[in-house]
Amino acid sequence: MRRRTTALPALAVTAVLALGACSGSSTSAGGPGGTTTGQPSAGASTSASAPAADPAAPTGWGPTEGELAEARELVAGWDAAQLAGQVIVGRFQGADPAEAAALVRDLHLSGLCVTAGNVVDADQVRALNAAVSEAVAADGREVPALLGVDQEGGSVSHLRGIATEFPSFAHAGAAVAQGREGRDIVRRAAETTGLELRDLGFTWVFAPVADVTVGAADPTIGTRSPSTDPELAAAAVRAAVEGYNAAGVVSTTKHFPGHGSVTADSHESLPVLGRTAEELAATDLLPFEAAVEAGAPAMMIGHLDVEAIDPGVPSSLSAPVYDFLRDDVGFEGVTITDSLGMGAVMGREKPAVTALNAGADLLLMPPDTRHTHAVVTAAIESGEVTRERAEEAAAMVVALQTWQQRVADEVPVPPDADELAGEASRELDATY
Repeated sequence: MRRRTTALPALAVTAVLALGACSGSSTSAGGPGGTTTGQPSAGASTSASAPAADPAAPTGWGPTEGELAEARELVAGWDAAQLAGQVIVGRFQGADPAEAAALVRDLHLSGLCVTAGNVVDADQVRALNAAVSEAVAADGREVPALLGVDQEGGSVSHLRGIATEFPSFAHAGAAVAQGREGRDIVRRAAETTGLELRDLGFTWVFAPVADVTVGAADPTIGTRSPSTDPELAAAAVRAAVEGYNAAGVVSTTKHFPGHGSVTADSHESLPVLGRTAEELAATDLLPFEAAVEAGAPAMMIGHLDVEAIDPGVPSSLSAPVYDFLRDDVGFEGVTITDSLGMGAVMGREKPAVTALNAGADLLLMPPDTRHTHAVVTAAIESGEVTRERAEEAAAMVVALQTWQQRVADEVPVPPDADELAGEASRELDATY
Protein backbone atom coordinates (compact mmCIF):
# COMPACT_ATOMS: atom_id res chain seq x y z
CA MET A 1 0.00 0.00 0.00
CA ARG A 2 1.36 3.43 -0.90
CA ARG A 3 0.47 6.60 0.91
CA ARG A 4 -1.14 9.24 -1.27
CA THR A 5 1.20 11.96 -2.40
CA THR A 6 0.26 15.47 -3.39
CA ALA A 7 2.46 18.04 -5.07
CA LEU A 8 3.61 20.57 -2.51
CA PRO A 9 3.19 24.29 -3.04
CA ALA A 10 6.22 26.20 -4.24
CA LEU A 11 7.05 27.57 -0.79
CA ALA A 12 6.95 24.10 0.72
CA VAL A 13 9.30 22.86 -2.00
CA THR A 14 11.70 25.59 -0.95
CA ALA A 15 11.56 24.17 2.56
CA VAL A 16 12.64 20.79 1.22
CA LEU A 17 15.87 22.39 0.05
CA ALA A 18 16.28 24.13 3.38
CA LEU A 19 15.76 20.89 5.28
CA GLY A 20 18.61 19.22 3.40
CA ALA A 21 19.35 15.91 5.06
CA CYS A 22 15.72 15.44 6.08
CA SER A 23 14.52 15.19 2.49
CA GLY A 24 13.59 11.86 0.95
CA SER A 25 14.22 9.40 3.77
CA SER A 26 15.00 9.55 7.43
CA THR A 27 18.17 8.45 9.10
CA SER A 28 16.72 7.81 12.48
CA ALA A 29 17.57 6.14 15.70
CA GLY A 30 14.82 3.63 16.27
CA GLY A 31 13.14 3.02 19.57
CA PRO A 32 14.43 0.25 21.77
CA GLY A 33 14.67 -1.92 18.64
CA GLY A 34 17.84 -0.18 17.44
CA THR A 35 19.04 2.16 14.71
CA THR A 36 17.77 2.20 11.16
CA THR A 37 18.87 4.13 8.12
CA GLY A 38 16.71 5.05 5.16
CA GLN A 39 13.75 2.85 6.02
CA PRO A 40 11.00 3.02 3.40
CA SER A 41 7.71 4.65 4.33
CA ALA A 42 5.49 2.34 6.32
CA GLY A 43 2.88 2.55 3.59
CA ALA A 44 5.27 2.29 0.66
CA SER A 45 5.14 -0.68 -1.66
CA THR A 46 8.30 -2.49 -2.73
CA SER A 47 9.14 -3.54 -6.26
CA ALA A 48 8.59 -7.12 -7.35
CA SER A 49 12.33 -7.64 -7.70
CA ALA A 50 13.19 -6.28 -4.24
CA PRO A 51 14.15 -8.83 -1.58
CA ALA A 52 11.60 -9.54 1.13
CA ALA A 53 11.98 -7.39 4.23
CA ASP A 54 13.66 -9.02 7.21
CA PRO A 55 10.82 -9.60 9.74
CA ALA A 56 13.19 -8.80 12.60
CA ALA A 57 14.36 -5.52 11.06
CA PRO A 58 13.24 -2.52 13.11
CA THR A 59 11.38 0.36 11.58
CA GLY A 60 12.48 3.87 12.47
CA TRP A 61 9.49 4.27 14.81
CA GLY A 62 9.39 1.12 16.93
CA PRO A 63 7.73 -1.99 15.48
CA THR A 64 9.65 -4.54 13.47
CA GLU A 65 8.88 -5.12 9.81
CA GLY A 66 7.40 -8.46 10.85
CA GLU A 67 5.08 -6.82 13.39
CA LEU A 68 3.90 -4.37 10.74
CA ALA A 69 3.29 -7.21 8.26
CA GLU A 70 1.35 -9.19 10.86
CA ALA A 71 -0.76 -6.15 11.67
CA ARG A 72 -1.63 -5.68 8.01
CA GLU A 73 -2.62 -9.33 7.73
CA LEU A 74 -4.78 -9.08 10.85
CA VAL A 75 -6.80 -6.01 9.84
CA ALA A 76 -7.36 -7.36 6.32
CA GLY A 77 -10.03 -9.61 7.81
CA TRP A 78 -11.89 -6.87 9.68
CA ASP A 79 -15.19 -5.33 8.65
CA ALA A 80 -15.78 -1.58 8.24
CA ALA A 81 -17.00 -1.08 11.82
CA GLN A 82 -13.89 -2.76 13.23
CA LEU A 83 -11.58 -0.71 11.02
CA ALA A 84 -13.37 2.50 11.95
CA GLY A 85 -13.07 1.75 15.64
CA GLN A 86 -9.36 0.98 15.48
CA VAL A 87 -8.61 4.46 14.09
CA ILE A 88 -10.59 6.35 16.76
CA VAL A 89 -9.40 7.34 20.23
CA GLY A 90 -12.66 7.97 22.02
CA ARG A 91 -13.78 10.30 24.77
CA PHE A 92 -16.37 9.59 27.42
CA GLN A 93 -18.07 11.43 30.24
CA GLY A 94 -17.81 10.46 33.88
CA ALA A 95 -15.57 8.06 35.74
CA ASP A 96 -17.39 4.70 35.56
CA PRO A 97 -15.05 1.98 34.25
CA ALA A 98 -18.02 -0.07 33.03
CA GLU A 99 -19.28 2.77 30.84
CA ALA A 100 -15.84 3.34 29.36
CA ALA A 101 -15.42 -0.37 28.64
CA ALA A 102 -18.84 -0.59 26.99
CA LEU A 103 -18.01 2.28 24.64
CA VAL A 104 -14.75 0.64 23.58
CA ARG A 105 -16.34 -2.79 23.20
CA ASP A 106 -19.41 -1.60 21.27
CA LEU A 107 -17.42 0.51 18.79
CA HIS A 108 -14.23 -1.61 18.57
CA LEU A 109 -12.26 1.49 19.58
CA SER A 110 -8.48 1.44 19.74
CA GLY A 111 -8.94 2.99 23.16
CA LEU A 112 -9.61 6.20 25.04
CA CYS A 113 -8.02 9.46 26.07
CA VAL A 114 -8.44 9.94 29.81
CA THR A 115 -8.94 13.50 31.02
CA ALA A 116 -9.18 15.03 34.48
CA GLY A 117 -12.97 14.66 34.32
CA ASN A 118 -12.59 10.88 34.13
CA VAL A 119 -10.32 10.69 37.18
CA VAL A 120 -11.17 10.17 40.85
CA ASP A 121 -8.14 8.52 42.43
CA ALA A 122 -5.36 6.06 41.60
CA ASP A 123 -7.47 2.94 42.28
CA GLN A 124 -10.27 4.21 40.04
CA VAL A 125 -7.79 5.04 37.24
CA ARG A 126 -6.31 1.55 37.42
CA ALA A 127 -9.80 0.03 37.38
CA LEU A 128 -10.79 2.19 34.41
CA ASN A 129 -7.72 1.25 32.38
CA ALA A 130 -8.08 -2.42 33.30
CA ALA A 131 -11.74 -2.44 32.22
CA VAL A 132 -10.91 -0.88 28.85
CA SER A 133 -8.04 -3.33 28.35
CA GLU A 134 -10.39 -6.22 29.09
CA ALA A 135 -12.91 -4.81 26.61
CA VAL A 136 -10.31 -4.77 23.84
CA ALA A 137 -9.31 -8.35 24.64
CA ALA A 138 -12.98 -9.43 24.70
CA ASP A 139 -13.30 -7.94 21.22
CA GLY A 140 -10.75 -10.49 20.02
CA ARG A 141 -7.80 -8.10 19.65
CA GLU A 142 -4.52 -9.41 20.99
CA VAL A 143 -2.93 -5.98 21.33
CA PRO A 144 -3.10 -3.58 24.26
CA ALA A 145 -5.74 -0.90 24.41
CA LEU A 146 -4.65 2.60 23.54
CA LEU A 147 -4.92 4.26 26.93
CA GLY A 148 -3.64 7.79 26.62
CA VAL A 149 -3.44 10.90 28.76
CA ASP A 150 -2.15 14.46 28.46
CA GLN A 151 0.55 14.41 31.11
CA GLU A 152 3.05 16.99 29.91
CA GLY A 153 3.97 18.43 33.30
CA GLY A 154 3.19 21.93 34.46
CA SER A 155 -0.28 23.21 33.62
CA VAL A 156 -1.27 20.22 31.47
CA SER A 157 -1.35 17.31 33.90
CA HIS A 158 -4.63 15.42 33.95
CA LEU A 159 -3.44 13.08 36.72
CA ARG A 160 -2.77 15.83 39.20
CA GLY A 161 -2.70 14.44 42.72
CA ILE A 162 -2.42 10.87 41.42
CA ALA A 163 0.85 10.77 39.46
CA THR A 164 4.01 12.70 40.23
CA GLU A 165 3.73 16.38 39.37
CA PHE A 166 6.53 17.44 37.04
CA PRO A 167 7.42 21.05 36.29
CA SER A 168 6.48 22.54 32.92
CA PHE A 169 8.41 21.40 29.86
CA ALA A 170 10.07 24.82 29.75
CA HIS A 171 12.32 23.38 32.45
CA ALA A 172 13.53 20.81 29.90
CA GLY A 173 14.80 23.55 27.62
CA ALA A 174 16.64 25.13 30.52
CA ALA A 175 18.12 21.76 31.47
CA VAL A 176 19.51 20.87 28.05
CA ALA A 177 21.15 24.30 27.88
CA GLN A 178 23.44 23.00 30.65
CA GLY A 179 24.84 20.24 28.45
CA ARG A 180 24.96 16.47 28.72
CA GLU A 181 23.95 16.29 32.37
CA GLY A 182 20.87 18.37 31.63
CA ARG A 183 19.91 16.17 28.69
CA ASP A 184 20.19 13.13 30.96
CA ILE A 185 17.86 14.80 33.47
CA VAL A 186 15.24 15.39 30.77
CA ARG A 187 15.56 11.81 29.59
CA ARG A 188 15.11 10.49 33.14
CA ALA A 189 12.09 12.71 33.66
CA ALA A 190 10.41 11.26 30.57
CA GLU A 191 11.41 7.70 31.37
CA THR A 192 10.13 7.83 34.95
CA THR A 193 6.95 9.55 33.79
CA GLY A 194 6.41 6.72 31.35
CA LEU A 195 7.02 4.03 33.95
CA GLU A 196 4.65 5.67 36.41
CA LEU A 197 1.98 5.97 33.72
CA ARG A 198 2.40 2.29 32.86
CA ASP A 199 1.97 1.45 36.55
CA LEU A 200 -1.43 3.16 36.35
CA GLY A 201 -2.32 1.15 33.23
CA PHE A 202 -1.59 3.71 30.51
CA THR A 203 0.10 2.80 27.24
CA TRP A 204 0.31 6.26 25.61
CA VAL A 205 1.26 9.74 26.69
CA PHE A 206 0.35 12.79 24.61
CA ALA A 207 3.74 14.45 25.06
CA PRO A 208 6.32 15.89 24.47
CA VAL A 209 5.37 19.33 23.19
CA ALA A 210 7.73 20.24 20.34
CA ASP A 211 6.37 23.72 19.68
CA VAL A 212 8.87 26.58 19.73
CA THR A 213 7.12 29.37 21.62
CA VAL A 214 7.46 33.05 20.82
CA GLY A 215 6.77 33.94 24.44
CA ALA A 216 4.09 36.29 25.71
CA ALA A 217 2.29 36.55 22.35
CA ASP A 218 1.68 32.79 22.38
CA PRO A 219 -1.69 32.27 24.15
CA THR A 220 -1.87 28.48 23.94
CA ILE A 221 1.53 26.86 24.42
CA GLY A 222 3.67 29.15 26.57
CA THR A 223 5.64 27.18 29.17
CA ARG A 224 4.36 23.93 27.67
CA SER A 225 7.06 24.61 25.05
CA PRO A 226 10.63 23.65 25.91
CA SER A 227 12.13 26.91 24.65
CA THR A 228 12.05 29.96 22.43
CA ASP A 229 15.34 28.65 21.02
CA PRO A 230 14.75 26.02 18.29
CA GLU A 231 18.04 24.22 18.99
CA LEU A 232 17.32 23.90 22.71
CA ALA A 233 13.76 22.83 21.98
CA ALA A 234 15.07 20.15 19.61
CA ALA A 235 17.53 18.83 22.19
CA ALA A 236 14.81 18.67 24.86
CA VAL A 237 12.38 16.86 22.57
CA ARG A 238 15.04 14.36 21.49
CA ALA A 239 15.88 13.52 25.12
CA ALA A 240 12.21 13.19 26.06
CA VAL A 241 11.39 10.85 23.17
CA GLU A 242 14.36 8.68 24.08
CA GLY A 243 13.15 8.51 27.68
CA TYR A 244 9.59 7.57 26.78
CA ASN A 245 10.85 4.92 24.35
CA ALA A 246 13.02 3.40 27.08
CA ALA A 247 9.99 3.23 29.40
CA GLY A 248 7.90 1.28 26.90
CA VAL A 249 5.19 3.90 26.57
CA VAL A 250 4.10 5.44 23.28
CA SER A 251 4.93 9.14 23.17
CA THR A 252 3.18 11.60 20.89
CA THR A 253 5.27 14.55 19.74
CA LYS A 254 3.01 17.56 19.18
CA HIS A 255 1.69 19.85 17.58
CA PHE A 256 3.12 19.54 14.03
CA PRO A 257 4.19 21.72 12.30
CA GLY A 258 4.39 24.05 15.32
CA HIS A 259 1.82 25.88 17.44
CA GLY A 260 4.18 28.15 19.36
CA SER A 261 4.25 31.17 17.07
CA VAL A 262 0.53 31.64 16.41
CA THR A 263 -1.48 34.19 18.34
CA ALA A 264 -4.85 32.41 18.40
CA ASP A 265 -6.00 29.36 20.36
CA SER A 266 -6.99 26.37 18.21
CA HIS A 267 -9.37 25.26 20.95
CA GLU A 268 -11.50 28.21 19.86
CA SER A 269 -10.63 29.05 16.22
CA LEU A 270 -8.24 28.17 13.40
CA PRO A 271 -4.91 29.97 13.97
CA VAL A 272 -2.92 31.16 10.96
CA LEU A 273 0.71 30.08 10.85
CA GLY A 274 2.08 32.71 8.47
CA ARG A 275 5.78 31.86 8.53
CA THR A 276 7.45 31.22 5.20
CA ALA A 277 8.82 27.80 4.37
CA GLU A 278 12.32 29.03 5.09
CA GLU A 279 11.25 30.34 8.49
CA LEU A 280 9.50 27.06 9.33
CA ALA A 281 12.62 25.11 8.40
CA ALA A 282 14.81 27.29 10.60
CA THR A 283 12.53 27.30 13.65
CA ASP A 284 9.35 25.25 14.07
CA LEU A 285 10.46 22.11 12.25
CA LEU A 286 13.75 21.53 14.10
CA PRO A 287 12.24 19.84 17.20
CA PHE A 288 10.07 17.59 15.03
CA GLU A 289 13.11 16.54 13.01
CA ALA A 290 14.88 15.76 16.28
CA ALA A 291 11.92 13.63 17.38
CA VAL A 292 12.10 11.64 14.14
CA GLU A 293 15.82 11.08 14.62
CA ALA A 294 15.14 9.85 18.17
CA GLY A 295 12.64 7.25 16.92
CA ALA A 296 9.36 9.02 17.71
CA PRO A 297 6.55 6.47 17.39
CA ALA A 298 3.65 8.94 16.97
CA MET A 299 3.18 12.54 15.89
CA MET A 300 0.18 14.77 16.61
CA ILE A 301 -0.92 17.14 13.85
CA GLY A 302 -2.17 20.49 15.12
CA HIS A 303 -5.15 22.47 13.86
CA LEU A 304 -3.31 25.25 12.04
CA ASP A 305 -3.71 27.16 8.80
CA VAL A 306 -0.18 26.66 7.46
CA GLU A 307 0.03 29.22 4.69
CA ALA A 308 3.37 27.95 3.36
CA ILE A 309 1.97 24.45 2.69
CA ASP A 310 -1.82 24.43 2.34
CA PRO A 311 -3.39 27.84 3.01
CA GLY A 312 -6.91 27.96 4.39
CA VAL A 313 -7.05 24.27 5.37
CA PRO A 314 -6.51 23.00 8.93
CA SER A 315 -3.22 21.11 8.95
CA SER A 316 -4.90 18.14 10.67
CA LEU A 317 -7.17 17.79 7.61
CA SER A 318 -4.58 18.61 4.95
CA ALA A 319 -3.06 15.95 2.69
CA PRO A 320 -0.14 18.24 1.71
CA VAL A 321 0.75 18.65 5.40
CA TYR A 322 0.78 14.89 6.04
CA ASP A 323 2.78 14.39 2.84
CA PHE A 324 5.24 17.05 3.95
CA LEU A 325 5.66 15.36 7.34
CA ARG A 326 6.32 11.98 5.76
CA ASP A 327 8.15 12.80 2.56
CA ASP A 328 10.24 15.78 3.67
CA VAL A 329 10.57 15.57 7.45
CA GLY A 330 10.94 11.79 7.17
CA PHE A 331 8.42 10.65 9.78
CA GLU A 332 7.24 7.05 9.26
CA GLY A 333 5.19 6.37 12.38
CA VAL A 334 1.59 6.87 13.46
CA THR A 335 -0.02 10.23 12.76
CA ILE A 336 -2.82 11.40 15.04
CA THR A 337 -4.99 14.49 14.84
CA ASP A 338 -5.29 16.90 17.71
CA SER A 339 -8.69 16.60 19.36
CA LEU A 340 -11.49 16.78 16.80
CA GLY A 341 -13.61 18.42 19.47
CA MET A 342 -11.70 21.70 19.19
CA GLY A 343 -13.15 24.86 17.70
CA ALA A 344 -10.69 24.97 14.82
CA VAL A 345 -12.34 21.97 13.13
CA MET A 346 -15.67 21.25 14.86
CA GLY A 347 -17.81 23.21 12.42
CA ARG A 348 -16.51 21.42 9.33
CA GLU A 349 -18.39 18.69 7.54
CA LYS A 350 -17.14 15.21 8.44
CA PRO A 351 -13.69 16.27 9.71
CA ALA A 352 -12.90 12.69 10.76
CA VAL A 353 -13.35 11.41 7.21
CA THR A 354 -11.35 14.31 5.76
CA ALA A 355 -8.50 13.72 8.22
CA LEU A 356 -8.39 9.99 7.52
CA ASN A 357 -8.30 10.57 3.77
CA ALA A 358 -5.63 13.23 4.21
CA GLY A 359 -3.30 10.79 5.96
CA ALA A 360 -4.22 10.62 9.66
CA ASP A 361 -3.89 7.16 11.18
CA LEU A 362 -5.74 8.05 14.39
CA LEU A 363 -8.63 10.41 15.09
CA LEU A 364 -8.40 11.87 18.57
CA MET A 365 -11.39 12.59 20.79
CA PRO A 366 -14.20 13.49 18.38
CA PRO A 367 -16.97 15.46 20.13
CA ASP A 368 -19.38 12.54 19.78
CA THR A 369 -17.54 9.23 19.62
CA ARG A 370 -20.52 7.09 18.65
CA HIS A 371 -21.61 9.47 15.90
CA THR A 372 -18.09 9.73 14.48
CA HIS A 373 -17.72 5.95 14.49
CA ALA A 374 -20.95 5.65 12.50
CA VAL A 375 -19.80 8.30 10.01
CA VAL A 376 -16.39 6.69 9.46
CA THR A 377 -17.92 3.20 9.18
CA ALA A 378 -20.34 4.44 6.51
CA ALA A 379 -17.50 6.18 4.67
CA ILE A 380 -15.50 2.94 4.51
CA GLU A 381 -18.52 0.96 3.39
CA SER A 382 -19.33 3.47 0.64
CA GLY A 383 -15.76 3.86 -0.56
CA GLU A 384 -15.54 7.51 0.48
CA VAL A 385 -12.61 6.24 2.55
CA THR A 386 -11.01 3.43 0.60
CA ARG A 387 -10.59 0.12 2.35
CA GLU A 388 -6.87 0.34 1.55
CA ARG A 389 -6.55 3.64 3.45
CA ALA A 390 -8.58 2.33 6.41
CA GLU A 391 -6.55 -0.88 6.62
CA GLU A 392 -3.30 1.03 6.35
CA ALA A 393 -4.21 3.33 9.24
CA ALA A 394 -5.53 0.52 11.43
CA ALA A 395 -2.46 -1.63 10.78
CA MET A 396 -0.12 1.20 11.76
CA VAL A 397 -1.90 1.52 15.11
CA VAL A 398 -1.98 -2.23 15.74
CA ALA A 399 1.74 -2.53 14.93
CA LEU A 400 2.61 0.29 17.31
CA GLN A 401 0.56 -1.22 20.12
CA THR A 402 2.32 -4.53 19.47
CA TRP A 403 5.65 -2.75 19.89
CA GLN A 404 4.45 -1.13 23.10
CA GLN A 405 3.45 -4.47 24.56
CA ARG A 406 6.75 -6.08 23.58
CA VAL A 407 8.88 -3.34 25.12
CA ALA A 408 6.71 -3.18 28.23
CA ASP A 409 7.21 -6.92 28.70
CA GLU A 410 10.97 -6.38 28.45
CA VAL A 411 11.01 -3.39 30.83
CA PRO A 412 9.13 -4.16 34.04
CA VAL A 413 7.82 -1.26 36.10
CA PRO A 414 9.98 -1.01 39.23
CA PRO A 415 8.19 -1.16 42.59
CA ASP A 416 9.51 2.30 43.44
CA ALA A 417 8.42 3.95 40.18
CA ASP A 418 6.74 6.81 42.03
CA GLU A 419 9.85 7.49 44.09
CA LEU A 420 12.03 7.51 40.98
CA ALA A 421 9.61 9.90 39.30
CA GLY A 422 9.64 12.19 42.32
CA GLU A 423 13.42 12.31 42.28
CA ALA A 424 13.46 13.05 38.55
CA SER A 425 10.90 15.81 39.02
CA ARG A 426 13.02 17.47 41.67
CA GLU A 427 16.10 17.21 39.45
CA LEU A 428 14.29 18.85 36.55
CA ASP A 429 12.81 21.56 38.73
CA ALA A 430 16.27 22.50 40.01
CA THR A 431 17.53 23.28 36.50
CA TYR A 432 15.21 26.21 35.82
